[in-house]
Amino acid sequence: MTTKAYTHVYTGDGKGKTTAALGLALRAAGAGWPVFLGQFVKGMHYSELAALERFADLITVRQFGRACFIEHEPEEADVLAAQQGLAECKEAIASDDYRLVILDEANVAAALGLLCVNELVRLIESKPSDVELVITGRWAPQPVLDRADLVTEMREVKHYYRQGVLARVGVEK
Repeated sequence: MTTKAYTHVYTGDGKGKTTAALGLALRAAGAGWPVFLGQFVKGMHYSELAALERFADLITVRQFGRACFIEHEPEEADVLAAQQGLAECKEAIASDDYRLVILDEANVAAALGLLCVNELVRLIESKPSDVELVITGRWAPQPVLDRADLVTEMREVKHYYRQGVLARVGVEK
């Protein structure tokens, strides 16, 4: 039985947006769903990628960023990587090969000018009714929030990063 699929947005300044999307990917894979995970502005190896390799028959992972997280003005290579990523995500959504498509950090990519907000809106509006779509990242633009069926905002209340604790393997990276 096929039911309507929805658009989720995980945003906010708190920790856990990508983690929530990965949890949904694992749940979907456990149900036998093929999953496409596109990571924007990420190009480094994270521990979750090693874990997801065990599910390579159901979860396809592609990174559309350089080897560093953008904390400066984007360069042409950043824009090209994001545009290539968006094209691949559009293909994944339209392909009928995936039941769940995740655009990890796409909100950040839009906020940094790597993606056009209108392109994300068109992607949501053109999504087939049987493809669940997740868009993560802080700074979710209002037009994306308006079109989502589910919006979760992670809010930082307290974080040990503020005390100088760097990202740890197995927990944050």
